[in-house]
Amino acid sequence: MSEVSMAPAESRKNPPASAGNMSAVDRAVSQPVTLPNATGLHARPAAVLAATAKRFRAEIRLVRGEADANAKSVVAIVGLGAEYGDSLSFRASGEDAAAAVRELADLLASGCGETPHAAAPAPVAAAPLAARSLADNEHAGVSASPGLAIGRIFQFRRRGIEVVETGGSQDAELAIFERALEDAWQQIALLKRDAKDGARQEILSAHMELLSDPDLIAGAEKLVGEGKSAGFAWRAAYSAYADRLRGLNNALLRERADDITDVGRRVLALIVGVEQEGIATPPGSILIAEDLTPSDTVSLDRDKVVGFCTVGGGATSHVAILARSLGLPAVCGIDAKALALADGTQAVLDGLRGTLRHNPSVVDMLMTRQRMAEASLRREHERGLAHQPARTLDGHRIEVAANIRNAQDAREAVAAGCDGVGLLRSEFLFEGRETAPSEAEQAAEYCAVAEALGRERPLVVRTLDVGGDKPLAYMPLPREDNPFLGLRGIRVSLAQPDFFRAQLRAIGRAASLTKLHIMFPMVATIEELRIARRIAAEELPNVAAIKLGVMIEVPSAALMAEHLAREADFFSIGTNDLTQYVLAMDRGHPQLARQADSLHPAVLRMIELTVRGAHRHGRWVGVCGGMASDPLAVPALIGLGVDELSVSVPAIGEVKAAVGRLSRKDCEVLVRELLDLDTAQAVRDHLLPFAEEGPTRT
Repeated sequence: MSEVSMAPAESRKNPPASAGNMSAVDRAVSQPVTLPNATGLHARPAAVLAATAKRFRAEIRLVRGEADANAKSVVAIVGLGAEYGDSLSFRASGEDAAAAVRELADLLASGCGETPHAAAPAPVAAAPLAARSLADNEHAGVSASPGLAIGRIFQFRRRGIEVVETGGSQDAELAIFERALEDAWQQIALLKRDAKDGARQEILSAHMELLSDPDLIAGAEKLVGEGKSAGFAWRAAYSAYADRLRGLNNALLRERADDITDVGRRVLALIVGVEQEGIATPPGSILIAEDLTPSDTVSLDRDKVVGFCTVGGGATSHVAILARSLGLPAVCGIDAKALALADGTQAVLDGLRGTLRHNPSVVDMLMTRQRMAEASLRREHERGLAHQPARTLDGHRIEVAANIRNAQDAREAVAAGCDGVGLLRSEFLFEGRETAPSEAEQAAEYCAVAEALGRERPLVVRTLDVGGDKPLAYMPLPREDNPFLGLRGIRVSLAQPDFFRAQLRAIGRAASLTKLHIMFPMVATIEELRIARRIAAEELPNVAAIKLGVMIEVPSAALMAEHLAREADFFSIGTNDLTQYVLAMDRGHPQLARQADSLHPAVLRMIELTVRGAHRHGRWVGVCGGMASDPLAVPALIGLGVDELSVSVPAIGEVKAAVGRLSRKDCEVLVRELLDLDTAQAVRDHLLPFAEEGPTRT
């Protein structure tokens, strides 16, 4: 695949303008900008800033007081540690210096893709678990991934990679370094291609970006020029930046130092020619480590590791995100005394509570095993129901479909008992490559998914959903101050009609193999739907046999649902985007993400409007956002009248079981109560009687 053949070399070929004959006109300094980002210049706005700076040939520095940084380097920008309210400016040298500082200053003042906020109050620390009368044999940390585990302690201590300080010829060492970067790129690209969920894909994308960071690479190349070996030079370069981040006051930035170390060790192992160190554990292990890298976490043997604790990291770290995606109970920020526990010590890990209890009493063990047995029986029962239709206690059918990316996902979904595919993310064909996929290549992939599903199951294919915040290399889009309000979803397709028409033709070839549906993302107006339907009618000779629907992701679509339903065949609600647009909160914001809750009464009211408008014209409504996979939300969605829930593959059985425990009439009564509440927390509290245990491991 093209994604795997890509390499970072081209992205590093952005030479600064020569300083040889520079005049005063070639130098520019911006006016000071007061940083409006409430959480400072963390990784995401830094990446936006660096990507924009790379479009200019000028050499550009971001200045904070006496310190400055390469404005084309994410690592260097983050390393400045700029916080809300800091005064920053740009200094540039080169033929386009004036234009560079002007545009970058405007971008910085706008928040670099984040909505500027008033000064955020300092986060209130949760009450330490020690205050909850911890037992003498209990160690407290922060919940990173919920669930229970019983096992025996296994301490993991990383071995260092030995390097020699003095290298061979400069050309030879640089060649070794370049080759290692290329090989690391290939390794991570393969991991990303095979990743099953968005969290892992996003983290691996960030790691690929680090492989082309100009400051990291320049630091290593400088040391090679001074006679150091490639291994010594690279280790010194990435270690210096990781240490710099760990010294910052911002907890989020400190956690991102682990990503630099992770990428650094991967490249270092390739330079030296050693295998990446694996973590070999005995069965039933509760792993304890000073820290784990994202690569460590992904590679854990889930047949042997039942959970883990780390002294470093927190609930927002990439390791915590991966633990949740893997279904492993985990605690970060554990008391460092846990590192002294002997291997083989029996322990109970409570990921939800954030505790590790060593040498538990007989009573503790009995109570924990009882909770785990109850959860295990429930999940076994759910697996048995997975291949049966999901019906409420009063006989109402709810379709439970799957969200997938490719044919392999489709096969796994069928094996897990899905009723169909409610969302095929077609972006997997377009991302991470230098040229667009051909129509024939697209058609082959769509047909492979259709064949995996068979003729009796519906397949909903979402057309290309990219935008200003996630552009494609071969589809240049203008820089936008607020990409979430710019060219996204169907707007991109309508602005690039050749891409859109080719994709529609390719999707249409699967119509004879399955019950085909085509869904347009981010539709905000009736005009967008009409134009998309007209183009589909022109490109699809069998359009009458294909259902054409829209994703409801913005408030205007929900408010106009009845009008859209007159011309769309179905709706699917993307609750992730709908939530952030309804609440005006970036769901990826480190401080606001917890408040961007899909169970907020305002979001529930938008879903209610959508369902009411659709059903008035006989259209069905699905939910394909993260809310559908949350068993706590299932009674609310049933009560609101949703017809289909499209969920992650692992959640199919659990969601079907949740449907089977409920009465539709009771859910309708429940929803009237929920809509009268005024906060998301109140809704959650009202739904808590439906909550179940998290994963259990032993």
